[in-house]
Amino acid sequence: MPEDAAQPIHIHSESAEIERRAGRIVYLGAVRVEQGTLRVHAERMVVDYHDGKVVRITANGGPARYTQELEDDSGQVDADASTIVYHTQEARIDLVGDAHLEQRGNSLEGDLIRYDIRAGRVAAGAPEQGPVHTTLMPAGQDGQ
Repeated sequence: MPEDAAQPIHIHSESAEIERRAGRIVYLGAVRVEQGTLRVHAERMVVDYHDGKVVRITANGGPARYTQELEDDSGQVDADASTIVYHTQEARIDLVGDAHLEQRGNSLEGDLIRYDIRAGRVAAGAPEQGPVHTTLMPAGQDGQ
């Protein structure tokens, strides 16, 4: 949901290391981010911040997973990839490496998927790993 971007970001992990000069915090072990209905789970996350504000969260690990409720209670987006990059100020998610996104029964697979949360726009590419694969559900078959 677009309102999620205005919510506080909560991060849970087994350990954290602050690199103040670099403007970075590294979280390790069963890491989870929660912001409104947005959830990201991974084994490792790096949070980059500037002027006290989070600008990017990069999640890696076996694979990293992302979920978020859609507007109007119409289900949720589920995604996973080798790396998930959450650009907090742009409200954009980049899924990199073995990327998969599913929404309302439709799915998209490729090496890179960019999901603009505010606009609800998805773009996919697979420059090195082969073609983009899409599965669309027929009308009335929303996969729920």
